Amino acid sequence: MPKKVTILSATRIAPTTGHNGRQFHATRAPRAFTDDPPGFTTEKDPRGQASNVWFNLPTPTGRSPYHLDLATILSDQAIKQIIAKKRLVFHSLGDSGGVNTTTYQQNVASYMELDCNPSDTTGASPSFFYHLGDVVYYDGEIKNYYWEFYEPYLHYPGPIFAIPGNHDGDVDPNDQFNQPSDSLKGFVRNFCSQAAIHLPEADDAPRDAMTQPNVFWTLLTPMVTIIGLYSNVPEGGVIHPDQMSWFEQELASAPKNLPVIVAVHHPLYSAYGHHPGSQVLVTAFETATKNAKRLPNLILTGHVHDYQRFTGYLNNKPIVCIVAGAGGYNQKLHQLDSKMFTPKGCPYKFPNQPDTLDAFNDTQHGYLVVDVTASAIDCRYIAVDDPSPATPVPTKPAEPYDTFQINSGGNWNWAP
Repeated sequence: MPKKVTILSATRIAPTTGHNGRQFHATRAPRAFTDDPPGFTTEKDPRGQASNVWFNLPTPTGRSPYHLDLATILSDQAIKQIIAKKRLVFHSLGDSGGVNTTTYQQNVASYMELDCNPSDTTGASPSFFYHLGDVVYYDGEIKNYYWEFYEPYLHYPGPIFAIPGNHDGDVDPNDQFNQPSDSLKGFVRNFCSQAAIHLPEADDAPRDAMTQPNVFWTLLTPMVTIIGLYSNVPEGGVIHPDQMSWFEQELASAPKNLPVIVAVHHPLYSAYGHHPGSQVLVTAFETATKNAKRLPNLILTGHVHDYQRFTGYLNNKPIVCIVAGAGGYNQKLHQLDSKMFTPKGCPYKFPNQPDTLDAFNDTQHGYLVVDVTASAIDCRYIAVDDPSPATPVPTKPAEPYDTFQINSGGNWNWAP
């Protein structure tokens, strides 16, 4: 098992002003995890899995090149601290929507809240949460946004950004009232709103709709550029040629003195047989990075409901590729083949391939903490125990299951 280290101490959050001046109340009274209210979609997916249909992309809600500046979301004081400390910390995970129950999703969210500290002066408190897709199952239904998104993160103190996953974009082919144009309807409504308005599906949650300019978009921050792609619905992912051209431009134009993180839902690398790594995406990334003459410094993905850390390769250059898809989906986690993979067997070298599986956790839900400074990206994966009647709400942070560092070596402008 990877070496564990002590996590930074944190305290409960007092109410803080968030997006559009609304308050995110993060002080939580002890609660038990209960069944979901009437009207919540609880049946298993009648199709067994998402469909394998490619859907047209919705009309962007913002202007090209689809940039969102973190300074327009966080307070001036928060941005000044990031710049002064030369440090930006954020949470990341994917595949959080709890279909039959949000117990596991709420449990992960409770641990994430414990990381946040409004009185922090070191820059260690996460500034936001970046979701890696599959926010709402099974088809991104608007009616499920409260129970699968707004309510579980009711007390999360910061803004939440996202890229869509395959389930966010899928449309149930058995529903005669849905049209292909309904793909990503709920995601665009809640994450790509033209104004930070309070939507009916948010109900009593104080969180406003996010104002991302498109379903693929770039988050500009003082410390890191985060490029978010949409890999559509089919297994293995699809990047439309128009999005590819945009991706190349974003890589090429990204500030040379800052690291680049790319987020995409489908994984480039995966050791889980039913959701293997995508050669389609590897090829797309190799083409884009070669044309742009710029490599990402870290790749974040979801889709597979577990945690995997790879050293992958793009144009023969090593890149850390993460699967962080154990964010709270309530069905059984995706367990790797026990005959091939054991935690003690990592790093695992794949036959006739350069990539290695460096660490994984396929038995616990969890999330990433990404800590960016001028010289390094330090990451820790927090794996949490399932809640129990004895400890329904966590009261102290969990220790990291896996930690790793990506060092700039004095230069973030990595070229293929």
